[in-house]
Amino acid sequence: MPPLPSHESTRSVAPTASPAAPAPNPGAETPAAPPQDAAAERAALAQGTEESVAAQLDQNAAQLNQSASLSPLAPLSVPVFRMLWLTWVAANTCMWMNDVAAAWLMTTLTTSPILVALVQSASTLPVFLLGLPSGALADILDRRRYFIATQFWVAAVALVLCVFVMAGGMTAPLLLALTFANGIGLAMRWPVFAAIVPELVSRPQLPAALALNGVAMNASRIIGPLLAGAIIASAGSAWVFVLNAVLSVISGLVIMRWKRTHVPSPLGREKLPSAMRVGLQFVRQSPRMRAVLWRISIFFLHATALLALLPLLARGLEGGGAGTFTLLLASMGAGAITAAMFLPRLRQAMARDVLVIRGTALQAAATGVMAVAPNVYVAVPAMFVAGMAWITTANSLSVSAQLALPNWVRARGMSIYQMAIMGSTALGAAVWGQVATVSDVHVSLGIAAATGVVAMLLVQRLVADRSMEEDLSPSRAFKAPVADTPPGTGHLVVTIEYFIDPARAAEFRAVMQESRRSRLRQGALGWQLLHDISQPARYVERIEDESWTEHLRRFDRVTASDVALRDRKLAFHVGDAPPRVTRWAVE
Repeated sequence: MPPLPSHESTRSVAPTASPAAPAPNPGAETPAAPPQDAAAERAALAQGTEESVAAQLDQNAAQLNQSASLSPLAPLSVPVFRMLWLTWVAANTCMWMNDVAAAWLMTTLTTSPILVALVQSASTLPVFLLGLPSGALADILDRRRYFIATQFWVAAVALVLCVFVMAGGMTAPLLLALTFANGIGLAMRWPVFAAIVPELVSRPQLPAALALNGVAMNASRIIGPLLAGAIIASAGSAWVFVLNAVLSVISGLVIMRWKRTHVPSPLGREKLPSAMRVGLQFVRQSPRMRAVLWRISIFFLHATALLALLPLLARGLEGGGAGTFTLLLASMGAGAITAAMFLPRLRQAMARDVLVIRGTALQAAATGVMAVAPNVYVAVPAMFVAGMAWITTANSLSVSAQLALPNWVRARGMSIYQMAIMGSTALGAAVWGQVATVSDVHVSLGIAAATGVVAMLLVQRLVADRSMEEDLSPSRAFKAPVADTPPGTGHLVVTIEYFIDPARAAEFRAVMQESRRSRLRQGALGWQLLHDISQPARYVERIEDESWTEHLRRFDRVTASDVALRDRKLAFHVGDAPPRVTRWAVE
């Protein structure tokens, strides 16, 4: 094999077979061997962890498929999904109550458009800053306990808000700070709920389940503002935060009834920095996830102008006030709920990108109407249409993101997806608020509407999603390696030697680029393809892992798509023996 770089000293931890020895099993990165010690047993257990979780999900799905329909309400027939969905409705009702009360409270503290718009930025920015750590924790820890903790965090923040409002000590900066703290609860809560939904319903019902999550969000968009508006008008903002705290505590107690079995990895918990790196790496190496992130970011960057400036729009309408603001939010929520009932038919009739561009255009049209609306009779229908466009676009992209993520990295992937939403929302609120400050609210909305459609068309043209849907079900085709003396610390290097017909070298290199993406998505630190100058037919694939333990984790993350890719690579190999695998510990 070609020498490694001079700055790395190596020793073999799994010696390769000599030419006269039996060849390694081509179905794995190393020859299969019976477990001989505790490390081998632990590796074998680790290899089955992801598959055992997937098997449990498949068993649940098989039971659900016996009586499942593809109607928009079918997932609610699953008792656990129904219980957690109702909890999600309550949690989002609390979120909207807090946002509405905070936004309205800010208009009583200041008339500055930028400070009013920054209430939404303060609510969503924590998801952008803390989403990835939260997603990594949701993949590492017991998701049930983690979900419960988020509810009690939100309750505690609501109580602090209540105390300051009742004491008369609330200021604009303090309100922004406490709104930010409440957003931390959202940052912790969203990835874990997004990750558990595929555990609760069958794969055919997943789009409907995600649409119902959108319904929950938008039902709460109606219920929350109505409750908040009524309480603000009759008792004051402080009591909105009191009810928020009570509902959050009740939601946490309900989640405690969920009897989910947490299956820890026999290899132990991933370290948080490593888990975050792997999550980012997976998304970076997934063409489908990159395409989804670009689209959702562009949509929310422009669509958020309407919500961010809605309090000022409500005040500017004839007879505008707190009731008008609540009515407009409720209209948007009603439109989203209505559209959710038709999403299964829309998905069958149109491709994803068609739905996305039409949803974006409809959202832009509604925003343009709101920019010139003179009264609620024009504004209410426009907000209804905006809600329809909002859920159609967001649900189409959310389904694509869920289907592009395997279970072991789902919370991290969905947290990055949510970071894209909240980051673009926070940026959009600040940008359009500033545009409104230097011009006026109506001009800001008009610019947001016009540029939103143009930007989405450019993204669909420049960041096309041409990749085929992959089979991400776990596979045990790759056998976990066994080492007599597993290395303790330090990086691990794996080399795989191929002999290729020079006439097919270009095809082989193209397939190996897919191998690069696959290895990096599984968590490898680095990947190289080496070509022997003296032997043109000889290629060596070089993979570097963070440690022996992280190397073993890669075998627990192999999917059916990876197995198919392995078979495609082997089809190029013309050697008498299967490709030779060697593992080296960097010292």
